[in-house]
Amino acid sequence: QVQLVESGGGLVQPGGSLRLSCAASGFTFSRYPMSWYRQAPGKERELVARISTTGISTNYANSVKGRFTISRDNAKNTVYLQMNSLKPEDTAVYRCNADGRYTYWGQGIQVTVSS
Repeated sequence: QVQLVESGGGLVQPGGSLRLSCAASGFTFSRYPMSWYRQAPGKERELVARISTTGISTNYANSVKGRFTISRDNAKNTVYLQMNSLKPEDTAVYRCNADGRYTYWGQGIQVTVSS
C-alpha cells in the first residue's frame, strides 16, 4: 500500500526549531515532486514548501521563506521540513504530499508553537 507517514511534530516555544520527516513507501518516490502543506483552524490549506524530484529546485511560501528548509533523501524515500525561528502563526496540522502521476497525502501531524 502507498503510505506517507509524518513524524517529528509536537509542541515548541516561539523561536524554537522542529524537523518534520515524511517517510514514503509503495510508490516510486524519486519520480515525485514532494510538498509540505499546512492547515490551521479556520484557515484554508496552504502550500508551505515544495521540492523537485532531485532536490535541485525548491519553493516556499512567503510566510516561511528564510525560516524553513525542505530537503529530501531519495535513498531513504524521505522528505524533511526543517523549521527554525518558529512563530505562533506556524501552528497547524502539517501534511506531506506527493504529486506526480498520482497524488498521495500523509495523515497529518500537529505542530504547536506556544509559550
